[in-house]
Amino acid sequence: MSANSFGDCFRVTTFGESHGPALGVVVDGVMPGVPVDLDALRAEVARRRPGQSAVSTGRREADEVEVLSGIFEGRTTGAPIALLVRNRDQRSADYEALKDVFRPGHADWTWGAKFGVRDWRGGGRTSGRETVARVAAGAIAKQVLAARGARVTGHVVRIGDVEAARFDPAEIERNAVRCADPEAAARMEAAVLDAKAAGDSLGGVVEVVAEGVPAGWGDPVFGKLDALLGAALLSIGAVKAVEFGAGFALAGMRGSASNDALVAGGFETNRMGGLLGGISTGQPIVARVAVKPTSSIALPQRTVNAAGEGVTISVPGRHDPCIAPRLVPVAEAMVAIVLCDAALRQSAIAGAAADPGAWEAEIAYRDAELLRAVAARAEVARAAGARPSGEAAERIAAARREAAERLGVDATVADAVFGALEEKR
Repeated sequence: MSANSFGDCFRVTTFGESHGPALGVVVDGVMPGVPVDLDALRAEVARRRPGQSAVSTGRREADEVEVLSGIFEGRTTGAPIALLVRNRDQRSADYEALKDVFRPGHADWTWGAKFGVRDWRGGGRTSGRETVARVAAGAIAKQVLAARGARVTGHVVRIGDVEAARFDPAEIERNAVRCADPEAAARMEAAVLDAKAAGDSLGGVVEVVAEGVPAGWGDPVFGKLDALLGAALLSIGAVKAVEFGAGFALAGMRGSASNDALVAGGFETNRMGGLLGGISTGQPIVARVAVKPTSSIALPQRTVNAAGEGVTISVPGRHDPCIAPRLVPVAEAMVAIVLCDAALRQSAIAGAAADPGAWEAEIAYRDAELLRAVAARAEVARAAGARPSGEAAERIAAARREAAERLGVDATVADAVFGALEEKR
């Protein structure tokens, strides 16, 4: 199942099942020396955590992130970054009665048709629980992007027939549905609770905006940035459609109305959503995804069992009556992962000199290497005891001058550095 991995330069592989012992992710491709704020990473994962409000599932998970490898003393080491989140509140018994039944709207039937076996405990690998690993990886990607001046923000713009009319980013995390319009948020929440009380569910629309992305990211033909973003967003289980910029509305326009005019200093409009020819324009990248209503509902539904017999079921267990609010950090994560991959690929094309973020990370890495060397030298000096003198001191100084000449380091600078180190003894 190679489809468990995504990305090229920034490579993400997730693992684990909804009712297994844990889920996790391995992130490869982050250069050594990059600072990682683990508190910020954990805060991102917490945004997706279940059981936070009446409009989400009742499953209670702490979603504590364990760092297994790749990060040491707050910086990446160059090794694969492995992150783990343990399952604590799974209730597999809720699904016992459905293990031989295909739930409508779920991947039960298609997974069985492909593999011949399936994990019936909450959907196993196909569960939305898998996305906790994506959010952890996306948190790393967001921090890499932040060093390059880019940020990714998501919010709910529609639930059911309730649409947001205004945008106040400060409101997004202040309400249970993550809507930037407080008045619409109240009506959205009421609509979700009404559907929940009726044993039903609602769908919605989530918008993700990436700002600070420079012009030039993405590749033409098969590597188009919008194609990769579309694939990433559509890989989220509940997403059934994606649009960029004006999206489907473009089909009803004339070219004279749809084109973004170029003027001195940039573009007049952004109907293309910050993407032209598969390459970023420098404008905000705007994507919207359609999120289907939660498939697991309490209302009776018709289906068949493994023997092909018709049955009627209602799905027990704990489920989100609307997936859209908790999908916001997942959609942000997938956009961040694609953009981080594109940034690293662009660095390879343009060279590090054109990429301040790459230079900063390289300097940080070299500084860490230098400090490690200084610490090792101090350990040797402590073991040696007294300062070298006479012929021993002259041999060390000669070796130092030879190394400085070979490395192209000014001898005066080398003498000053080592003089300072001797003073610290």
